[in-house]
Amino acid sequence: MKTFFTSFILAVCLYAGIAQAAGCGKVSIAEMRWGSAGIAASFDKFILEKGYGCSVSIVDGDTLPTFASMDAKGTPDIASEFWTKAVQPQLDTAIKEGRLVKGAEILADGAIEGWYIPKFIADANPDIGSVQDALKHPELFPDIDAPSHAAIYNCPESWACKISTSNLFKALDADKRGFALVDSRTPEDFDDSIARAFDNKVGWLGYYWSPTSVIGKYDMKLLDFGMPHDQAEWDACTSVRGCANPKVNAYPVSQAFTLMTRSFADRAGPVMTYLKARSWDNETISQVLAWQDENGENNENAALYFLENYEELWSRWVPTDVAEKVKASL
Repeated sequence: MKTFFTSFILAVCLYAGIAQAAGCGKVSIAEMRWGSAGIAASFDKFILEKGYGCSVSIVDGDTLPTFASMDAKGTPDIASEFWTKAVQPQLDTAIKEGRLVKGAEILADGAIEGWYIPKFIADANPDIGSVQDALKHPELFPDIDAPSHAAIYNCPESWACKISTSNLFKALDADKRGFALVDSRTPEDFDDSIARAFDNKVGWLGYYWSPTSVIGKYDMKLLDFGMPHDQAEWDACTSVRGCANPKVNAYPVSQAFTLMTRSFADRAGPVMTYLKARSWDNETISQVLAWQDENGENNENAALYFLENYEELWSRWVPTDVAEKVKASL
């Protein structure tokens, strides 16, 4: 009888483990094309696979196309770090109508975005405190590839910030002040424009955001737009491609949440608890991003670095048994 009872308990436990894995099943996670989001996707993949028995695939992602696909097609299942401001009205509708679900606010401090200049330019020109002040000095911000004119550097094509920066460039009449809007072909080109400016000790003016390894590596100053953020104007025009009459507006302090499809949330089981708990502060993820940049590592290895060095933080997000499985897999 004792042998039968022991076998029965083992069978029940085994069945429960298989059921949990089956309930999780195959999961797709969007890997956005900026550093903190890429690490988050790889981190979630490791936790879901090693801790919860999921089968996870990473797919390419960017803000606008990923949202459109999740909303209309129900795929991918998860966007680990999704900046909501770019699609806030549409996202609110999708959540209200039950197509999408928000998890944790992964960037606990919020995300800072706006127009920056190098601090060494700000220190040498204390009169520059705002974007409008910077536009009075086109001579300080040459296009490094075409120094006959000044440059304001913009985001790559599929990024939502390309739209807002283009509209603000128009609202500020920056072209009449001798500036050209320089679009970045790739994220690498975008970052390289800042690196080259610092290497050559010349000015740089354009959009960027924090937390990032670039802001951690290069000492930059965030400029003021001379007014508070106007959410109504942002939704109606600043964030709308091709807005006919944009007005000057400040960037919001953006929120970045984990975004999930309803179909995934309904079958996620205990994984849902994790995705509603997982959140890190800007200082922590910036430290990981700096390590990644300094060592030339990919997102997967940066996620492993976080797991190995920040156990006290991530172990709070999962039950003890899941944490032990994850640690055993390192």
